[in-house]
Formats: sequence, structure tokens, C-alpha cells
Amino acid sequence: MKKDKQAIRKAMQLYLVTDRYWLGKHTLCEDVEKAVQAGVTCVQLREKKLNNHEFIREAGYLKYLCIKYAIPFIINDNVDVMLAVDADGVHVGQSDMKAHNVRQLIGENKILGVSVQSVEQALEAQGAGADYLGVGAVFHTGTKKDAVDVDIQTLKDICNAVQIPVVAIGGIGYQNILELKDSGIAGVAVISAILAQKDIHKATQCLKEICQGLFND
Repeated sequence: MKKDKQAIRKAMQLYLVTDRYWLGKHTLCEDVEKAVQAGVTCVQLREKKLNNHEFIREAGYLKYLCIKYAIPFIINDNVDVMLAVDADGVHVGQSDMKAHNVRQLIGENKILGVSVQSVEQALEAQGAGADYLGVGAVFHTGTKKDAVDVDIQTLKDICNAVQIPVVAIGGIGYQNILELKDSGIAGVAVISAILAQKDIHKATQCLKEICQGLFND
């Protein structure tokens, strides 16, 4: 994907983060493809237990899937894997490598996402070269045990403070997504709201319809 500000903002609308915990009879690629076919606009591969060899192999599969559907492919945390497969970008948290160091490693033409929980962190990440921010957890989540809760007002304050797209993450589903209306975000990042559902395609389509109504400029 050619890096473009408008394209990045559009790609944030329905952002899927993977988690193989929810895998059943299908492979991760099979489940992700169902979601992408139904309207996911960006995919982040998040792997905490695979070694680098396995991580790179899985990333290679998903990279070509995302190329097929012309959406960005982002690697979570691991810059080495991102560079090895030439993914579209990498997403880092506050406890990972500093954003400005990541930018130096990946160059200006790759997408850099940074997780933040405050206006101060958001401004620092933007100044370090982040292309978008992930803010959360906006609702309580069991997926990421160490997630810090971020209230809706802080989310709004972050959106007002920066000029780059903001994505809300953490416990987002059909039951609460409307609470994010008028917060200023470009979209939502989800895991279980898609991957934990029996019908991934249908679940994604429903979320996509909501997102188009909430986050289209």
C-alpha cells in the first residue's frame, strides 16, 4: 500500500486485530479473509507466543491476503518481523520501542501506529512520526490483561489535540459502539467482536454498516 494520509484515515474505520485464541476449525488466514471480504479495512497481526520464524511465516500469508484485498497490513510490536516481510507498517505500545526509534528503523514510507492513553502521550507520538494512534481500552476488555482503561472524555481530548487519525480499541462491540459517536475517532479496532463470532462474515458486515454511519466524514 502506498502511504497516503487520506488512505490511512479511511483504513482506520474497521481495524481488525488478530488473536488466535478464538480459532476453531479454520486457520487464522481463513478467518481473517472472511472478515476482510465482509468489510474490514485494516489488519494487524498480533502474536505474543510465536517465535520469529513462525511469526514471519504467518505474516507472509496475511500480507498477501491484504494485498489481494488492497488494505493495509500492520505488524504488532515486532519491527524485525515487519521489516522481514515488508509489511505496510508496525504498531507499538508505550512499553515497546520508542516511536521515534521505530520511525528511524522503518523509514518514512511505512505506517507507524502507537498506543496511547493520554493527551501527553498522543502529542509525543505524533511528534515522533506516528501516522495514527490507538486509544484504549475504552471499555473493559478481557483480551489484553494489562490494558489501561481510558474514559470517553480523554478519548475526545486526544482526538481534539492531534491531527492524525485516532482509533478506539478495547471491549468494543455492538452493545457499546454507539457510545463512541461524536468522539472524533476515525474508527474502531476490534478482536472478539469479529473473531469470536460464529458467523464472522455476518458479524463483520453488521459492524461495517455501523462504522460507515458513525465515522464517514
